[in-house]
Amino acid sequence: MYASSSSSCVPAPKYINSRTQFPQLCLNFFLKKPTNFRFSELHFEAKAVKNAEATEKSEAREENKPKSKWVRIGSEMSEAQKQDIAKLSPKMSNRCKALMKQIICFDSEESDLSVLLKEWVKSTVPRRADWLIVLKELCAMNHPMYLQVAELALLEESFETNVRDYTKIIHAYAMQNQVQEAETILLAMKRRGFMSDQVTLTALIHMYSKSGNLKMAEESFEEMKLLSVPLDRRSYGSIIMAYVRAGLFDRGENLLWEMDGQQNYAGKEVYKALLRAYSMTGDYAGAQRIFDATQLAGIIPDVKLCALLINAYVVAGQSHEACIAFENMIKAGLKPNDKCVALILSAYQKENKINKAMEFLIDLERNGILLEKEASAILAGWFRSLGVVEEIELLLRDYESCEANSEATST
Repeated sequence: MYASSSSSCVPAPKYINSRTQFPQLCLNFFLKKPTNFRFSELHFEAKAVKNAEATEKSEAREENKPKSKWVRIGSEMSEAQKQDIAKLSPKMSNRCKALMKQIICFDSEESDLSVLLKEWVKSTVPRRADWLIVLKELCAMNHPMYLQVAELALLEESFETNVRDYTKIIHAYAMQNQVQEAETILLAMKRRGFMSDQVTLTALIHMYSKSGNLKMAEESFEEMKLLSVPLDRRSYGSIIMAYVRAGLFDRGENLLWEMDGQQNYAGKEVYKALLRAYSMTGDYAGAQRIFDATQLAGIIPDVKLCALLINAYVVAGQSHEACIAFENMIKAGLKPNDKCVALILSAYQKENKINKAMEFLIDLERNGILLEKEASAILAGWFRSLGVVEEIELLLRDYESCEANSEATST
């Protein structure tokens, strides 16, 4: 067999003595310095790469690990922080005070608020009352983290979340005109199975009204009607204000009369807003209707409401009716302010009724009403345009001297 292969150029294989030669060959292999594949360098390089990867993974785990430092309150506090902590009520429990101190000294770059709250819950086992005390304190301080804490509290079992907790946050965002944030909270509320009630929808109408989104305000109002619950004055007031802001005064007024029919009267601020809207546009008829409706609702008009009615007549060029409204105000026992006097003078100036203006000034003097800054400015500008400034100055000097003499005589 092997003899036939010897005829070729391939040498015959050599047999290894297993007892004497094989151990020596193995020893030579391990002692021999690598030449072609550089096995030892590759081995150590692979090990170094493996160690580097392990280090990177460890560092990544540390970075991803939530920052949960419970800050040790000490000398590193700023003066503002020390003052805020000093203002905390001595009646506040240690549990609540501990969290308040942490929030006051909180650093978002060093800590994670959600982890901080979880540590507080784990270590102190708070009740709902504790959460409410902390939130009330943060709100009173106008703390910038109030809403963040309130949102995170919704997720805690110990907070015993109800629909009104969501409504408070929605209302807070609505007051800041943060529509997107409020809608996010609303969506989270619905996902947890809480349905919008009248209070929540009223807050939404108010928010959409302020942001100029009348369509969403109307949709929220219609949703409120489907609750089969009598609408209160706040609910009506919110949609009326939405119509006022949208310039749809008649629709707002119709709802106002609808409320009056139910003996459910709106707040004074709603009447005042609608009266102002009619006043600024010179719709004296609409202004007079709202002014009368205010009294039917049991609201006693003050000087500011009277000024809005007078302004409506002045803008419409009805100086006579403006004067009647002014006189009625005095008869009701109200002392006209500077704005009311200035409005009457400006009405006479527009119609160039100098004699009427002088009669008006004489009546003011009889009633002990003095001209103030705005009214004096209008009168001075009018006289300047007539070119009688010097004559008026002489009259004023004579008047002042007469006043001084009368005072000296009386003393």
